[in-house]
Amino acid sequence: MTTAYEVPQELLISKLADHLKRVSQIEQPIWTAYAKTGSHAQRQPSEKDWWYTRCASLLRKIYVHGPIGLSQLRSDYGGRKEIGYYVGHHRDSGGSAIRKAIQQLEAAGFVAKQGRHGRILTGKGVSLVDKQSTEILKELAKAKPELARYL
Repeated sequence: MTTAYEVPQELLISKLADHLKRVSQIEQPIWTAYAKTGSHAQRQPSEKDWWYTRCASLLRKIYVHGPIGLSQLRSDYGGRKEIGYYVGHHRDSGGSAIRKAIQQLEAAGFVAKQGRHGRILTGKGVSLVDKQSTEILKELAKAKPELARYL
């Protein structure tokens, strides 16, 4: 079985985002059209369906780094804040955009809490990521036959 470690993350995240659009428990909140992702960002995301991309990215990050907590995720999704001519400093991402996405992933059954250690993927979540990884590797093997040995 192919895992998330063996495929390019950009392809995996876009494929997972397409799948999550069809999951009924995951829907884009109304405020996402107006909200920034954190104090480091100057504008809201330009991508219309950025919510599903963020959910897919969270799935992959929890798969690779889990158990992982909200504070670590806020730091990972944060960025540099430039203030005039001064040296920029790191700012954490907004917590709501991550917290609400994780709550929706929990409602869908992909993510679960592991006590006080953070979130991990459930069997359903691991299965979803692995299936999408296998599909990506099959598509890549069609384009490049030398990759077929990894299936």
